[in-house]
Amino acid sequence: MTVRKTALRADQHFSKLHRWLEMEGEAERQRLAQRRKIQSSEAAERTGETLLDLVIRNHTTGLGGRYLITLSKRRSPDRLPWHRFKVGSPILLSDDTDEDSESLQGVVSARRNDTLEIAVDDWPSGDRFRLDLSPDEISRKRQSSALQVGANASGRLGQLRDILLGEREPTFQKNVKIPGPISQRLNASQHQAIEHVLAANDLAIIHGPPGTGKTTTVVEAIRLMVARGERVLACAPSNTAVDNLLERLLAIGEPAIRLGHPARVSEDLRQHSLDVLAGRHESMMIVHQMMREAEQIERKAAKYTRGRPPAGFKGQQRQEARELKRQSRILEQQVVTELLRDARVICATTTFDDSILEDLKFDVLVIDEACQSVEPGCWVPLKKAHKLILAGDHLQLPPTILSDEARKEGFAVSLMERLVNHYGDMTTRQLTVQYRMHESIMAFSSETFYGNTLIADESVRQHVLSDLPRFQSDRISDEPVTFIDTAGTGWAEEIEPDGMSKRNPQEGELVMKQVNALCEAGLRPKDIAVIAPYAAQVRWLREHAVYDHLEIDTVDGFQGREKEAVVMSMVRSNEIGEVGFLSDARRMNVALTRAKRKLILVGDSATLGANDFFKTLLGWIEQNGSYRTAWEFAD
Repeated sequence: MTVRKTALRADQHFSKLHRWLEMEGEAERQRLAQRRKIQSSEAAERTGETLLDLVIRNHTTGLGGRYLITLSKRRSPDRLPWHRFKVGSPILLSDDTDEDSESLQGVVSARRNDTLEIAVDDWPSGDRFRLDLSPDEISRKRQSSALQVGANASGRLGQLRDILLGEREPTFQKNVKIPGPISQRLNASQHQAIEHVLAANDLAIIHGPPGTGKTTTVVEAIRLMVARGERVLACAPSNTAVDNLLERLLAIGEPAIRLGHPARVSEDLRQHSLDVLAGRHESMMIVHQMMREAEQIERKAAKYTRGRPPAGFKGQQRQEARELKRQSRILEQQVVTELLRDARVICATTTFDDSILEDLKFDVLVIDEACQSVEPGCWVPLKKAHKLILAGDHLQLPPTILSDEARKEGFAVSLMERLVNHYGDMTTRQLTVQYRMHESIMAFSSETFYGNTLIADESVRQHVLSDLPRFQSDRISDEPVTFIDTAGTGWAEEIEPDGMSKRNPQEGELVMKQVNALCEAGLRPKDIAVIAPYAAQVRWLREHAVYDHLEIDTVDGFQGREKEAVVMSMVRSNEIGEVGFLSDARRMNVALTRAKRKLILVGDSATLGANDFFKTLLGWIEQNGSYRTAWEFAD
């Protein structure tokens, strides 16, 4: 059913977005300042946003002359503690032994269990280093600037702004011509979503619940738009999501250029980045030759000579060097412009530096994982587009917001969520067939979040662990959903020593027993995920894990991911029925939909059952899943 709400006033709306951006920036800066005041390494690293006592294990040069430095722990080089550093994250690198040392700015270029590789422009001073997640002020400035442009826009951007604020309605073509057949690998709901996108004149939304092939649908829509002669700007909020888009486009034979810092691009995809493509262009040999010649002239001009050169000679040499550099930059920009103008698809994060595109315009802007972006992020690429396509799931996790005040005022409401709530099915098509989960794992989320609209594809509908090679079903149940109740055990939650996050070590021991049982039955550790809502429990589980390739992370860290089996530790166990931010139903929707064949939930029903959502979940499990008690697993 179509929903309509009152239009927003442009001046008030953009003013709020500006204010929320400033509040978020201040929250990030305060958080960094507080982290840098903490002296204890254990306490400083607890948030996952700082790593201390790091040493350089290796380094290379590349990526435009930047240093690629591989860091690991000095005393425990085999594993890094749990952290939030991801490829593309902005970082500050500083001397760990000198509080007053200047920090180098850089980005994470690769991540492994035991090391982090970072890209920096200069070589760091010192022997032991500290790494901090850095506030991304550059992205925030781009967002603020884009909001100002959007608020004052006329022409096509002004029309789009009015549609996005509800002041005018989007329109659709009735008899849209599709350039060739839609892939037969896609299901009926995907076909309908693509037809809807192709018919849109202004705005269309693809709502993709977990496992429904949202990105596959987006990529097919892009292919067809390119086939009918349109130029597409394909964006996503994170570098990982952009790389996923690019990889899918390349897989179907659709060439694309990736914008952004090469260190933020997956190593396998860097050959498609603008920097690398430009570097390979035949004209760049001339550019490099001109730069070398300019440097030689500058050195010659600076060189001391016994004989006095003619008046003004050295000045002429310096002027000649400057002119050579200017000409080389012009030629380099011509190479970049040629590459970009020839590209039919360009991929970038939503907060990319749009000045590199100069006056280039795009017929369509596609934003995948749109619900993971704050609204100001979407306005950066919107300046370049004639039409907007959003794809995501507003019933999974919203954007991460550090400022509690900004979140309470509405900053966590993404542009897509706001538009779905405003326009309803006028602009939105939901995908309904999911290709990840056994139908029993899917069922609760389908009933609770998606109006019972999801259907498990035949390829996954009844798949279980015993279908996998070498798995011994006699060692562990094939039941897709199991809840293990710790009520009555006395395993109470606790605050992590010297911290604020919660953990439950005894529950953690039971979780690891379940992991061991899965592995002993033949499941590979890399096919298992252990999820916990609290960072303290994640740290405890990682410290006690015996398998190198077992992934343990928070719920947020697993959004968009999947594993054959998932074991989740609920942590909360107290006498007052307090579940904290477990009560965020969207976070639980993510947690409950990561498993393909087996989902094991471990928690205290007495505590969880005090919350309406969990009361419903526990009731569903009693009727449809496997209910067991912790006593059954006692030694």
